[in-house]
Amino acid sequence: MRTWFQRLTDVASVADTEDMLKDALPPLVQELGFDSYAYLYMEPARVNAVSNYAPEWQDRYFAAKYRHIDPVIQTANSIMRAFTWAAPSLRDCKTKEIRRFYSEAAAFGIQSGISIPVRTACGHMSMLTLATNKPSLSLDTDIDQIAAVTAVTYLHAKLETRNTQLTDQVSFKLTARQAVCLKWSAEGKSMKDIAAIENMSFATVNFHLNNARKILHASSLAQATALATRLGLI
Repeated sequence: MRTWFQRLTDVASVADTEDMLKDALPPLVQELGFDSYAYLYMEPARVNAVSNYAPEWQDRYFAAKYRHIDPVIQTANSIMRAFTWAAPSLRDCKTKEIRRFYSEAAAFGIQSGISIPVRTACGHMSMLTLATNKPSLSLDTDIDQIAAVTAVTYLHAKLETRNTQLTDQVSFKLTARQAVCLKWSAEGKSMKDIAAIENMSFATVNFHLNNARKILHASSLAQATALATRLGLI
């Protein structure tokens, strides 16, 4: 597989557009004995995906918010290295939601595969998955972790510069006061400044900014203002 990952890097390096990459990946994936692939770049507020999974499955996956329960994504986040996986028997699934997830995935020919996660900027994650309709997966050789991570990191870098189309985005709703306070914060104003400008108490400004941060799932005010700006909320 080391040679295959090198070829993946080579393909990504010469693909000038996302469409070129989409055309080149399927035969490369099938050559390795898999049926399909999915590249995901995940942030709390948005997801970019490049995949040849059935469009109906991709629509269902994002509409049902399956990325929040997908066991493959959960494993990837916890171990951050290339790994193989296979769908368990439905009776072994821990919850009704996971049982439904695996059942629907199997209906679209996704039953086992290889996933290679890599850590990206600001603690986010990108992941390449190669999937097959086989109920179990056996490899002739172990996965070369360095070659796998190198290839997916290069793929991520190339796709980021190609401005891939946004696949899924969380819809956030801020109140007018939350948005105003965030806007002033983005302009460099302190909470004391905002209180004076908007004729609010310091405690009220703090209240609105803290609630806005929670709504945006941000860990800090700086992250909240950056995210709100990028999403066009302020």
